[in-house]
Amino acid sequence: MSLRTATAFIDRQALINNFHVIKALAPQAKILAVLKANAYGHGLERIAKTLIGHDEQADAFGVARIDEALALRAAGVVKPIVLLEGFFDPDDLPILAVNNFQTIIHNHEQLAAITNPDLVIEKPLKVWLKIDTGMHRLGINPDDFDHYYQQLTQSNNVQDDLILMSHMACADEKDNLATTKQIALFEHITKKHTEQRSMANSAGCYAWPQSHYQWLRPGLMLYGVSPMMSPEYSAKHIGIEPVMTLQSSLIAIRTIPSGEAVGYGGAWVSEQETTIGVIAIGYGDGYPRHANNGTPVLINGRKVPLVGRVAMDMITVDLGKNPQDNIGDIATLWGKGLPVEEIAEHAETIPYELLCNITRRVQIEVL
Repeated sequence: MSLRTATAFIDRQALINNFHVIKALAPQAKILAVLKANAYGHGLERIAKTLIGHDEQADAFGVARIDEALALRAAGVVKPIVLLEGFFDPDDLPILAVNNFQTIIHNHEQLAAITNPDLVIEKPLKVWLKIDTGMHRLGINPDDFDHYYQQLTQSNNVQDDLILMSHMACADEKDNLATTKQIALFEHITKKHTEQRSMANSAGCYAWPQSHYQWLRPGLMLYGVSPMMSPEYSAKHIGIEPVMTLQSSLIAIRTIPSGEAVGYGGAWVSEQETTIGVIAIGYGDGYPRHANNGTPVLINGRKVPLVGRVAMDMITVDLGKNPQDNIGDIATLWGKGLPVEEIAEHAETIPYELLCNITRRVQIEVL
């Protein structure tokens, strides 16, 4: 008997397909592929190399931290890399220059550091100036735009060709007027300037063509997950495919009578005689600890419900009366045939968190 422990299958062809779908939405735009948080749990270096290893390549990569950028350079990735939160310490600026990293500027401290006339760096830095048009997280106040623009364009430490950017807060809701207001404000602030612009995240790529500009910044959509809130805009509807499929094996099957409790705390009680299957995966692998009873698991082509509490190494499912399942059969937790969006809804979380929480002990198989 050969049992599969928790394994995440990474489908590179699905990733390439998703990239083509995004590219087709705005053929003239460049793509900054977002690879932060270990490429949303898919493998930083692996995803980067896939996106530069086919006919249409990503134009740049976006990461959150400088160590992610350095890891890409160490893996031989020479494409432009953008620090999406900017630099955290002025001492990092020479490192950015040496490694040809690009940085976002979103606050006064960063502006003062990069325009410091005493700063000694190998060459001027490429800067993306982030404007807060309504997200109210990172970004400069629109009233301060002219000051930042003048300071950056006059500094010898900054390349001449700034990129102007903003980030949308509600783009996943196709009819939300907040996005329309954000785009209008961004247009108003930047209309006098000839620099390239960027606003579209994954939801912007799909639902807001007026936000496409010269640069797209897709993240979640690259990995085959719908960026939209409404279920009518499913990944299948959009034409994207899951890149990660998480699977494990049935390791035990037992029949229990009506009225028996299953798992820690007896949180689920059978209403009739049924068959319980035990699957070798748990929160120690990144499966959500708070997944509710009824969360679907795909076994032998049918969805069966999670019952009882998720444990560190195991979950239990209700296989029903007289099932044909056997020990060793494969259980799909999410991915092909079972969208991660569906699991996230049952676990009262978001797909981003599920994908990013895959732990080191999960085996990785690259297809």
